[in-house]
Amino acid sequence: MNYFLSCDWGTSAFRLRLVETGSGNVLTEERSDNGIAGAYQQWQQTSLPREDFFAAIINRHIDALSERTGIPLQEVPVVLSGMASSSIGMVELPYKELPFSLSGTDLAVHAFSRFIIISGARSGNDVMRGEETKAAGCAAWLPDTTQDQWLLMPGTHPKHVVVNNHQAVRFQSFMTGEFFDLLSTHSILAASVGDDGTLLNDPAALACFTEGVHAGQTENLLHAAFMVRTNQLLKKISPAHNRFYLSGLLIGTELKAVPPGMPVYLVAGPLHTPLYTLACQVLNIPVAAVIDADEALIRGQRAVLKYG
Repeated sequence: MNYFLSCDWGTSAFRLRLVETGSGNVLTEERSDNGIAGAYQQWQQTSLPREDFFAAIINRHIDALSERTGIPLQEVPVVLSGMASSSIGMVELPYKELPFSLSGTDLAVHAFSRFIIISGARSGNDVMRGEETKAAGCAAWLPDTTQDQWLLMPGTHPKHVVVNNHQAVRFQSFMTGEFFDLLSTHSILAASVGDDGTLLNDPAALACFTEGVHAGQTENLLHAAFMVRTNQLLKKISPAHNRFYLSGLLIGTELKAVPPGMPVYLVAGPLHTPLYTLACQVLNIPVAAVIDADEALIRGQRAVLKYG
């Protein structure tokens, strides 16, 4: 098998990548804003079987990839993780109960035609879909040890996954990304937060972010969040710089969950890597490695394809 297709179908976006199986290199990809929530609503207006309807959407993107590359892809397997196995996905699958092996051998998988759908994982009181596949993709970076290892996965709902002896044994979910969006766009703080292209390496932005990280560790979050407004009203901090204060505040609050002295493996993309790297530096949290989240996803899907 020379190739496989990696499908990352989120709530609001679709991404399909053609991957060389041996090397893991991405040859080309298709993107769309037809997220899985919209696709589910479209399916509800039809009489088609659910799996067939979702498969047809994916196949149209596959045809586009095949035409662009000249590579026949009609028989190439498609590996999906994340929302594809949810209640609004291609098929709803039960969660895999912890623990699970980072080898990918015991994740819950459903095969349909050439589609391989990886389900999420659960603990007694928490769930994740997609991060379990990324966790499996991090196996190459983690030493084989009975000491806890901490995977830090930023996003809309960040996950902290604890690995022991190459088994994911527990995790926590956080609302960091969604809280940032809600507070910065739909609350009284919205007028005090802006984005004019200012980068984190701007000295004033860096100072505001650092202040926010410290406040997240030491202050009451509900009080410190209101400081976003008073920062503008009383300190005349610009909305663009205030944006970094709010970001630091929420990330600092989230990182209180990391035990003192615990090295973390940061599994992130270009948006979150600099923010979380700096926050860890500010809080003296050792970063053992920075792992590209897309690479982790593809590695995890490839592991499931190999053993599934």
